[in-house]
Amino acid sequence: MLKNYLEAVASLSGAQKLFLLAAVVAMAIVVTASNILVEMPINDWLTWGALSYPVAFLVTDITNRTLGVRVARYVVVVGFIAAVIMSLLIADSRIAIASGSAFLVAQLLDVTIFDRLRRQSWWKAPVISSVIASFVDTVIFFSLAFAGTGLPWQTWAMGDYATKLVMVVVLILPFRGLIRITDPLTLAPLAR
Repeated sequence: MLKNYLEAVASLSGAQKLFLLAAVVAMAIVVTASNILVEMPINDWLTWGALSYPVAFLVTDITNRTLGVRVARYVVVVGFIAAVIMSLLIADSRIAIASGSAFLVAQLLDVTIFDRLRRQSWWKAPVISSVIASFVDTVIFFSLAFAGTGLPWQTWAMGDYATKLVMVVVLILPFRGLIRITDPLTLAPLAR
């Protein structure tokens, strides 16, 4: 698996490697910030992390569309490692572990679903993959992070997922715009 990732990265041009670096850094920042923000409730239904975390799906989907499935998986794995390390240093360890588990499963699921749907209408792959992967992420994260704590994690999970669904709709237009900007970087022109 590591060999496949390294081969995919080695085949990238300079501009594509810069895009890849930006994606990995963005992923680590989004996940780390979300792990801090999830500990800050807005109300009984929502935490601030629900507003920031969906951007991770945007990063994955843009990378998948622009540079291909192998590079998207690379971004997930490297972003996962960086985010877990940063989160263990900054956030509560239970949050960091729950986040890492949910992130890895959900993001890899998102990449797989997106890749299978990539040849359909431009919006179907990011919408369907994000809706399904967000559900999986929410279930894994909130049950591992907050079960047994006495906090209203079930309502936070419902509010979190509802917010993720809204964010899928909100982020679809930036996705389309960013795809147009990154088009010259693509490794898979038939993917559109």
